[in-house]
Amino acid sequence: MSIAGRPGRAIGPRDEESQRAAIAAAPRIDHLLRRIGRLFAPHKAALVLTIGLVLIDAALTVVPPLLTQQAFDRGLFPAGGPDIPVLVELVALMILVWVLSAGLGVWQSYLTSSVGNKVMGTMRVDLFRHLQAMELGFFTRTKTGIIQSRLANDVGGVAGVLNNTISSVIGNVVTVIAAFVAMLLLSWQLTLVAVVLLPALAFAQRRVGRIRARIATQTQESLSEMTAITQEALSVSGVLLAKSFGQEAAENERYAAENRRQIGLQVRQAMSGQGFFAFVSIFLSVVPALVYLLSAYLIQGGAAITPGTIVAFTTVQARLMWPLLGLMRVALDLQTSGALFARIFEYFDLVPAIGDRDGATRLRAGAPLGAPVPAADAVARQDASATPRLGAVEFRDVVFRYPGVAGNERPTLDRVSFRIEPAQFAAFVGPSGAGKTTISYLIPRLYDVSAGAVLFAGSDVRDLTQESLREQIGIVSQETYLFHASIRDNLRYAKPDATDEELAHAAELANIAETIESFPEGYDTVVGERGYRLSGGEKQRVAIARVILKDPAVLILDEATSALDSLSERAVQAALDTASRGRTTIAIAHRLSTVAGADVIHVVERGRIVESGTAAELASRGGLFARLTAQQSA
Repeated sequence: MSIAGRPGRAIGPRDEESQRAAIAAAPRIDHLLRRIGRLFAPHKAALVLTIGLVLIDAALTVVPPLLTQQAFDRGLFPAGGPDIPVLVELVALMILVWVLSAGLGVWQSYLTSSVGNKVMGTMRVDLFRHLQAMELGFFTRTKTGIIQSRLANDVGGVAGVLNNTISSVIGNVVTVIAAFVAMLLLSWQLTLVAVVLLPALAFAQRRVGRIRARIATQTQESLSEMTAITQEALSVSGVLLAKSFGQEAAENERYAAENRRQIGLQVRQAMSGQGFFAFVSIFLSVVPALVYLLSAYLIQGGAAITPGTIVAFTTVQARLMWPLLGLMRVALDLQTSGALFARIFEYFDLVPAIGDRDGATRLRAGAPLGAPVPAADAVARQDASATPRLGAVEFRDVVFRYPGVAGNERPTLDRVSFRIEPAQFAAFVGPSGAGKTTISYLIPRLYDVSAGAVLFAGSDVRDLTQESLREQIGIVSQETYLFHASIRDNLRYAKPDATDEELAHAAELANIAETIESFPEGYDTVVGERGYRLSGGEKQRVAIARVILKDPAVLILDEATSALDSLSERAVQAALDTASRGRTTIAIAHRLSTVAGADVIHVVERGRIVESGTAAELASRGGLFARLTAQQSA
């Protein structure tokens, strides 16, 4: 089920002004209710059954008061004295109604809890899936902790509304209507006293709801910030940074300050509306006394009001007022949760900047190189005479600016053109910030070009499905990421059905098999958070083994050895040489010695390719490559 809505803009981590403006918009509750209603569409059968149970249960709530009237007037105080048989019959009916109502309540609670939690689970999974589809740029400008908070705190915060809203609204509405009718049947004069202040209460409830919605928005923003601080400060990298700079106290105070803000907001949220509900409680408590007083005047005036009528009326009045109070609470909860739903739907409304075009073609694994086929033609017969080009990569006059960069500023890449042949080893070198890594981002469409075209296997990458394109590309970066899991699980991330023999072969090719086998638990060794239980060289070689298992046509090496010592670098470089054999290899390098054997080296400066050639050719020209070589040799 898709619950994404209209297109929206990207949001910042603490965009309080826009959130408050959204809450202030009067029609937003109606819009939110429609979107929330769509979440329940797959559970129509359970909802119909729940509504039926609620209606029956609500109708039963007004039966005991009417039986009470009969018990007083016909059983306890009839003209000839108590009538025990009648009283026993009425009491038995009351007990039957209460037992039936309790049973229906348990069944109803199960259904509402089941449906509500399924809807919440679907929302959480859909939001996770939607965020997975977002482009890389979204994650570079949004704190990870804030994204986590939307999934955990915001979705979890609406659980009560999803679980209870339908049953509360329907049950209370039916109860209120039934009770109001019963009250009118008992005494229309007493009914006027019971409902005289209801319009004023409804107005006050609306005001309180707006206040609570604003506080709820601020509370969730504070929770998001606390989650972000936790994610940053308590990660392995964050702890190492804080300890190395002696900033533990500063991190503690940063968290404590946000925690103090959170406590204040939680207190404000808990107390908002307490005065309103205190007034409502007083009103509900006073009404029965007023009914007694008015009944006395009415009886003196000749009205036919019996003791049973008074007892039944006050009982029904409670049945009316407390459901009304419940409806007011639901309305407040909806207004409060509206802030949370607005935050959740704001992420659903984000449209990924990069997506598959209609009719995008799919690269067929194992097909003749450079032969894209329609996605539907997955089993099309291969043309053995086709020119092998699957590893071909080409840039044609590529211009690229990162999102948010003004058009009049110098682009990160400016009219870059080159061609890399299948199985060729191409390297990109140059000063920091020249645009080398950006080139590696554009090939698998982590970003899209601002102008020009990137071609893979002869096709514009925008005309290929992202999945099939990225299946053919393997990336080994300087910042290797390993999951907090075993080496076996980390390797199988590339190929979930890989056999133990395939894992061992990939590890051997990556020059890490002997090291893994030396561990007491071998391939079941847990590598720790981000692989911190392994050395830098060991992590890189595990990552290389993972890429070898993927078996891509193009291998991108982004500063893969720049952070390693010379001994680890030699081991990793040997593994990279093995991994790159027979595939197109694109190396982004700072150390020129690591790419000296490249078939072609492109020198990048200020977003342009200023030189191209072999290492020997470039060194003889005396240009930027020669100067960089001299600097590193000094």
